Amino acid sequence: MNKNRRIPPYLQALIAREKLPPQFSASVETVVLPLAGAIAEQWRQQGERTIILGINGAQGTGKSTLTLFLGAVLSRDYGLNIAGFSLDDLYLTRAERARLAAEIHPMFRVRGVPGTHDIAMGQTILDQLAGADGETVTRIPVFDKAIDDRKPDSDWKTVRGRPDLIIIEGWCVGAMPEPAEALTAPINKLEAERDAEGRWRRHVNRQLASVYRAFFDRIDWLLMLKAPGWEQVYHWRLLQENKLGELVKSDRSSGDNVMTPEQVRDFIQYYQRLTVHQLSEIPARADAVIDVDAGHQWRSLGGPLVDE
Repeated sequence: MNKNRRIPPYLQALIAREKLPPQFSASVETVVLPLAGAIAEQWRQQGERTIILGINGAQGTGKSTLTLFLGAVLSRDYGLNIAGFSLDDLYLTRAERARLAAEIHPMFRVRGVPGTHDIAMGQTILDQLAGADGETVTRIPVFDKAIDDRKPDSDWKTVRGRPDLIIIEGWCVGAMPEPAEALTAPINKLEAERDAEGRWRRHVNRQLASVYRAFFDRIDWLLMLKAPGWEQVYHWRLLQENKLGELVKSDRSSGDNVMTPEQVRDFIQYYQRLTVHQLSEIPARADAVIDVDAGHQWRSLGGPLVDE
């Protein structure tokens, strides 16, 4: 059976444009299309109000790809007005993180963990989108990982009007703080050597329990792209960095802040604690869970949002 026959031509064109492997068509058929249908139906049952969908997933699980394809199906097939942004685009600027590193802990110079995002800006964006009228223009920042800094205002994205669905994707979207006792021992070499007293990880946890909790509480439906385990995350992150390196080579206007494999191995340890915690506790409370295999393929879809 040729599964591509069940996929609309515009999605086949999108698969080709994004240079995704042919087998991704199976993920579109078994995951994207039924998920979009469930979201549209639940949106109608909720009174057609603005809904916020949070997409959580470790590096390499395909959060931006899912956001792209969901947005395409929901707008094209169901007529919904979609807006979305990545939690990554709320990263503090390099100068702001330098000040945070000086005031709190040197490890906050590195982007990634809770505490390194401008959550107040995120709250303002959600307020503007939810309260917009037909002519309101909401501006959303863009973070450039190649230069490890926010792009200038002139390069920010704009959204006109009030969306029916707001999609927020990010590696720690919807994360909950860890129990205090879990913070006692370092989880990896990075923490053992640079955060032996636990000051960095305790501040991260306090951020999750306060400003991030208030932000994530605005999410109506939480979806998780569930990686098979932490051991896959380094390899996926290295693949992302390799792709970034190819982009930099082809675009002379991009920065050259591309990491080596050794730097990636060091960098990914900043994410390990919270990623492992999320893998253990989010699946039980997520509204939908997509299982991702070691080859990046989305294998199954389940959860209250799609099972109703």
